[in-house]
Amino acid sequence: MGRLKPGSSVAEVAGYVNTISLGIIEATVPTGYGPGAGESYRKFRLSAFPAGTGVSQLRTEYGNSLWLLLGITSLVLVIACVNLANLTLARSSARARETAVRLALGASRARLVVQLLSESLLLAGTGAAAGAGLAQFFSRSIVWFLSTEGNRLDIDLNADSRVLAFTSAVAVLTCVFFGLTPAIRSSRLPPATVLSAGGRGSTGSRERFALQSGLAVLQIAVSLVLLSGALLLVRSFWNLTTLHPGFRRDGVFVTYVNFGRQPPERREALKRELLESIRSIPQVRAAAVTSHVPLSGSSWTMGVRVTGAKEVREGASKITWVSPDFFRTMEIPILSGRDFDEHDTATSPKVALVNETFLRQFLGNADPIGATVRTGAEPGYPEATYEVIGVVKDAKYGNLRQEIPPIAYAPAHQHPISAPWAAIVVRSAEPLPATIVAVKQRVAELDRSIRMDTSVLRTQVREGLARERLMAWLSGFFGLLAAVLVLIGLYGLQSFITLTRRNELGIRLALGAQRGNILWLVLHQGLKLATIGIAIGLAGALALTRLMSGLLFGIDPTDSATLIAISLLLIAVASLACWLPARRAARGDPMEALRYE
Repeated sequence: MGRLKPGSSVAEVAGYVNTISLGIIEATVPTGYGPGAGESYRKFRLSAFPAGTGVSQLRTEYGNSLWLLLGITSLVLVIACVNLANLTLARSSARARETAVRLALGASRARLVVQLLSESLLLAGTGAAAGAGLAQFFSRSIVWFLSTEGNRLDIDLNADSRVLAFTSAVAVLTCVFFGLTPAIRSSRLPPATVLSAGGRGSTGSRERFALQSGLAVLQIAVSLVLLSGALLLVRSFWNLTTLHPGFRRDGVFVTYVNFGRQPPERREALKRELLESIRSIPQVRAAAVTSHVPLSGSSWTMGVRVTGAKEVREGASKITWVSPDFFRTMEIPILSGRDFDEHDTATSPKVALVNETFLRQFLGNADPIGATVRTGAEPGYPEATYEVIGVVKDAKYGNLRQEIPPIAYAPAHQHPISAPWAAIVVRSAEPLPATIVAVKQRVAELDRSIRMDTSVLRTQVREGLARERLMAWLSGFFGLLAAVLVLIGLYGLQSFITLTRRNELGIRLALGAQRGNILWLVLHQGLKLATIGIAIGLAGALALTRLMSGLLFGIDPTDSATLIAISLLLIAVASLACWLPARRAARGDPMEALRYE
C-alpha cells in the first residue's frame, strides 16, 4: 500500500515498479521447489493498481452475476415502462373529448402536453421515491444472500449521491420518453373529429390500437427472455443442490482445532488423544483427521510422477492426508485394495489410495495396486514416493461446479509437517448440536488451551452455493414480477379495447351472435398478440441465454424444455388476462351497449 505524491499518477507508479521488478523477482526466487518452478517465478512482474475500491475476491466471483442482475432489472424496467406507456395511451384515448374541448376553448397544444406530462412525472416521481426507500431493504437482502457464517460481508449501503442521481435520471427519462408520446398524440387530434364522434364508441379504426398492441407484444417478448433466464438459473441451482458430491453430508460436522500453544513435539500425540476421545463419545459413529475438508474451497496440488506396470506419466494431482476411518466417516466407498490402518505410521513405507480420476489419468485403468506416486519437492515437502494400495470412488474436491480432479490420499501420520492445527470430521448418530457440545467438552477436558471451532458440513456445502442461490432467488422473483406485470398490462389493454368496442359487440349480440363467439373474438385478439410476442421472445432468448452459460450447471442455455415451459406459461397468463374482459363482454346486455349509439 502506498500514497501517491502530489502530481503523480497510478500509471507512473505502475511503469516504475515494472522496470524494477526484474531485479526484485531475481533476488527473491524461492528455494526448495523442484526444477522449473524458479523459471516460472522469474516470469512474474510487478505493477500498481488503484486502492480506492479495495481488493476483493467478490469482484471476480460475483461480477458477472451482478451485471446479469442489472440486466434483469433493466428488462423488468422495460416491462414496467411498457405498462406505463399503455396506461398513458389508454388514458389519453379516454380523455380525447376533454382534450378536444380544451383545444376548442383556446388552450395551446404546448400547455396540454405539459399538463399530461406533469401527470406522468408525478406518477414516475412517486414510484421512484418508493423505489429509493425499498432499495435499502433489497440491497441489504443481496448482501445477506452473499454472507455466510465463515465470511460476513460488511459493505457500505448508505445512500450515495451518484446512485440517487442515476435512479432519478432514469425515472425522469423514462417518464419523458413513455409519457411524452401519448401527450403529443393527444394534442394532435383534430378537435372537430373528436367532438363529432360525441360519446359514441367506435366500431372500426382498430389501427388506433396498433401502438398499444405493439407495446404489448414487446412486453411479452421481453418477459419471455427474462423468464427463460430465470428458469434456467433456478434449474441450475436445483441441479447443484441435488447433486451427490460422492460423500455423506448429513449428520457430519468438522471440528477445527488449533494446537498453537503446544510445543511441536507434543502436537501429534495430542491429535491422537483427541481423536480417540472424540471416537469414544456415544453419539459419534466415526471420526477422522484430514488435511482437506471436501468442498471447503481450499486446495493442495503437487506435481507427481506415476510409475505403473506399463508406463510412466507426469502431471499434477490433489494431495490429501487422512487418518484411518476417514473413508468410513465420509462414506466414500473403497473400490479395491485396503484402507489405512494403525500400521501406516511415520516410519513405515509410504502408501496412498487414489480416486477413479487419478486411475484413469495416470494409470489408464490398469491395475493400480503396487504402482508408485512420486511427489515433486516443495518447501517443507521433500520428494516422497508412495505405493498405491487401493482405489476409492470419485468425490467432489474444491466445489460442486468443478470437475473431479485426480486425488491421492496419504496417511495423516506420514504428513511431512507437524502442523499446529487439525481438521477432524465427525459423523454423528444423534442430532448434531448435542454431539458438538459433547466434542467441545472432550476438548476442554483434554487441554483448555486448545482453541477450536466447528462447522456443519451440509451448511458449509450450502454456503458454497451463495452466488447460485442469490441468482436463483432474485431471477425467480423478477421472473414472477415480470409475469404479473404482463398479466396486468395485457388485462388492462384488452379491457380498454373491449370497452371501446362495446357498441360493436352489442350489435353482434343483437344480430344473433352467440356469447361463445364473443368470448372467442376477444380472447383470440389477445392470444394473437401473445403468440407474436412469444415468437419474438424465443429468438431473443436463444441469443441472450448463451451469455449465461458460465452461470449454469447441468443444463444447456438453449434447453428446449425450458423454452417450451415458459412459452406455455405466457400463453396461460395471456389467456387469463384476456379471458376476464372477454367474459365480461360476452355477458354484457346488448341493449345497454346500443344505448351509446
